[in-house]
Amino acid sequence: MTKAEIIAEISTKTGLEKVDVQEAVEAFFKVVKNAMIEGENVYVRGFGSFVVKKRAEKTARNISKNTAIIIPEHYVPSFKPAKIFVEKVKNSNKIKK
Repeated sequence: MTKAEIIAEISTKTGLEKVDVQEAVEAFFKVVKNAMIEGENVYVRGFGSFVVKKRAEKTARNISKNTAIIIPEHYVPSFKPAKIFVEKVKNSNKIKK
């Protein structure tokens, strides 16, 4: 499902204009992105958590040049679904394979 499909679905279910729904969805994503850029985690009860994870410094290999590269510690965005959400997906029989 794409963002456009999500906007259309919300618009039909709520009766709001697509433009208003699009602004709300874009604002939500902007708030989540900005919070995570600032190092804050975002928790949405019943859905999941958008968390910032720290990756430790590590040594990697450049196979083509056969040299070692040091990758410095850095932070990456991550999503952890809520237990309720995971259970509903597990028990769903409509998952496409």
